[in-house]
Amino acid sequence: MQPLIRLGLAMLVSVEALLLGACSTVGPDFQPPQVPWLADWSGGSLKRLAVAPLHQSDDHLQDWWRSFNDPVLDQLIAEAQRANPNVRTAGMRIMEARAQLGIAGSALYPQVQQATGDLFNAGTRPAGGPTSNATLLDVGANISWELDFWGKFRRSIEAADAGYFASIAQFDDLQVLMAAQVASLYCSIRTTEARLQIAHENAVLQKRSLEITQLLFKSGEESELDVQQAKAQYFATLATIPQLAIVLRQAQNALGTLLGRPPGPLAEMAAGQQSIPQAELKVIFDMPADFLRRRPDVRAIEMQLAAQSALIGVSVADFYPSVSLIGSIGLSATSLSGSHNALDWVAGPALVWNVFDHGRLTNTVLVQDARFQQLYQQYQGAVLGAAREVDDAAVSFARTKERIALLVDSVNAAQRSLKIATLQYREGLVDFQRVLDSQQTLFSQQELLVTSRGDLMQSLIAIYKAMGGGWEQGRSRPVPGDAGREPMGIPEDWQKLLAAPLPAPGADAIRTSPGATPP
Repeated sequence: MQPLIRLGLAMLVSVEALLLGACSTVGPDFQPPQVPWLADWSGGSLKRLAVAPLHQSDDHLQDWWRSFNDPVLDQLIAEAQRANPNVRTAGMRIMEARAQLGIAGSALYPQVQQATGDLFNAGTRPAGGPTSNATLLDVGANISWELDFWGKFRRSIEAADAGYFASIAQFDDLQVLMAAQVASLYCSIRTTEARLQIAHENAVLQKRSLEITQLLFKSGEESELDVQQAKAQYFATLATIPQLAIVLRQAQNALGTLLGRPPGPLAEMAAGQQSIPQAELKVIFDMPADFLRRRPDVRAIEMQLAAQSALIGVSVADFYPSVSLIGSIGLSATSLSGSHNALDWVAGPALVWNVFDHGRLTNTVLVQDARFQQLYQQYQGAVLGAAREVDDAAVSFARTKERIALLVDSVNAAQRSLKIATLQYREGLVDFQRVLDSQQTLFSQQELLVTSRGDLMQSLIAIYKAMGGGWEQGRSRPVPGDAGREPMGIPEDWQKLLAAPLPAPGADAIRTSPGATPP
């Protein structure tokens, strides 16, 4: 009997080697999508900024927020990139994609590997007779191996692999988003604090003018009109303070939410109030088109395209017959006298072919291809949107700098004008309306200057975000983060996945099946 078993196993191995040698992979091989206009794009407004070009290896883009020289901002961005719930969720999606990749890889091995066994004790007792019993044993093993004859399983692995890289790119995109949003809210808070300070300073100035008009009115030197006009302007300025306080608290709450903290002011921001972070644009790249493709959100769609391309091959493979190797062996035994023990086995190839599908397989391929075409258009739109973001931010940065230079002169002139108007009013040369107009002009110009300085930093942040910088350091941190590991019910099952580091920046290569042929 043993020679027969060895002969059967040898036949299985021989058939397997023959079939695997004839295997091919159907479906299209993925090629990175082309964007025809991108090759000639030089950066638009970004290229016109007077900044010395640097190369891709420069570190300015990786930690661009450090150019603000604000340790508090550095600390907040690092905290958000580590502790934000959305970042942790994206980290868990990477874990899910890793597990899905492992599932896809297991399809290359025997899909059914079962061991069965039954052990019973059966008895009978006739009426008035003795009890008789017997032990029954039945053990067996079954194996079924669908060979990857047309590359269906390899395409599934390819799709899972690209999905894994897509999840990493989405994680990277959140790192960029966290850095940009924290920096933006930080600047908004500091800008609002500065606006509040200006409002308070102007309120003090206008209150002094009101007191002067009240004294002059009581002495009979001026009319009540001056008092009421001064009072109206003073209270109008005071009325801006509650609105600014609302804006400030809402920005503080938004920043706290990004950090995973409860609403309220951040203690570490108590120092340095009214100080808007200042920085210059330190980096323009020689080939901005390459950096548009390198943006995490663009890379994520490209990886999704690769996964969808592989799924087309999975659908095409269903047109062809599936070839499986099937084997089973079983042993039956009983303790009954006179019964025989039996060893049974079955081994051989099996073929399944969906010959008549009434258009089901054809339309399944069309569905997968239509999804690919949708993703392709999304990719084109994403690159266009990235270019627009770069140009919008660059032109805003350049023009806001020009505006600030003009507003500085305007504020200086408004301050001088108020001094002259106040002096002339006290000497009786002009009426109080000139003083009111000068105060209003100063307040509005100071507001515009502070707001524009905040807008300049917002534009700078938008440039770095549009270039996709700030995700590289996230690759070196644990995924999904230490705090995200606690709720897992079976930690030992996650140990291997969590221990595996993410691919280094630039190593997100899409692994396609070699030798694949188009459908």
